[in-house]
Amino acid sequence: MKKLAMSVALSSLVVLAACQPKEDAPAASTALETPEQRFSYGMAYNMGERMVAESLEVDADAFAAGVQDALSGAESKLTDEEIAAEMAAFQARMQAKMENEAEEAGATNAAEGEAFLAENATKEGVMATESGLQYKVESMGDGAKPAATDVVRVHYRGTLLNGEEFDSSYSRGEPAEFGLNQVIAGWTEGLQLMPVGSKFTFYIPSDLAYGSRGAGAKIGPSSTLIFEVELLDIVTPAE
Repeated sequence: MKKLAMSVALSSLVVLAACQPKEDAPAASTALETPEQRFSYGMAYNMGERMVAESLEVDADAFAAGVQDALSGAESKLTDEEIAAEMAAFQARMQAKMENEAEEAGATNAAEGEAFLAENATKEGVMATESGLQYKVESMGDGAKPAATDVVRVHYRGTLLNGEEFDSSYSRGEPAEFGLNQVIAGWTEGLQLMPVGSKFTFYIPSDLAYGSRGAGAKIGPSSTLIFEVELLDIVTPAE
C-alpha cells in the first residue's frame, strides 16, 4: 500500500520538478501546439493512466487544483499534518479494499477448486493420495524415483482451472532444476511418485499449492492448479 501512496507523491514531484512556477500563469487551455503544452499534457495523461491502473480513487478537479496551487506558489489549502493524515487514511482504505477483494476471490477460487476436484476424481485414470493430491499417469518411465531431498530436472507446464498458462519450462525452451524440498507440497509429494522418464498430470488443491496467499499476479488466493510434468532426471540423488 505504501507503493500506491508513493505513486501519487512521486508523480506530483515529477510534475513540480519538470515545470517552473509562473507568477502570471495563463488560464488552462486544451491547445496542444507548443512543445511545453504537448509535454505537459503527455505527462498528465500518463499519470492518469497509472492512477487508473492502480485503482487510485482520485478527484480530478481537486488533484488539478493541488498541482496548480503548487505551481503558482499559492499556499496549500491543507497543512502538512492534514496531508499526512489523509495519506494514512487513504492507505487504510486501500488496504481494507484489497483484503476484502482477496477474501472474495479466495472464496470463489476455493469453491471452484472443490467442485473441480470432486468431478475430476470420478474421471478414468485419475488417482488421489491421502493428502488430496490428484494425479494421472500420462506415460510411465522405468527409472528411479526421487526422494524428497533430491534435486530433479523436469519439463512442466502449469495452468489455472480456466486453462490459462501461468508458467512453463517448455515456453522457456529449457528444463528446470530444483530441490524437491524447495517447492510446493503438491510437487514434493507428486514427483516422488514418478520414475525417471515418466509424464504425469497433477491436480493440486490450494492447500498443497500456494494457499490463501496465492502467488504473483496470475495465481489468485486459494487456487487449485494443474501441472503437466515430465521427470527427465535425478540430478543430485539423496545420500
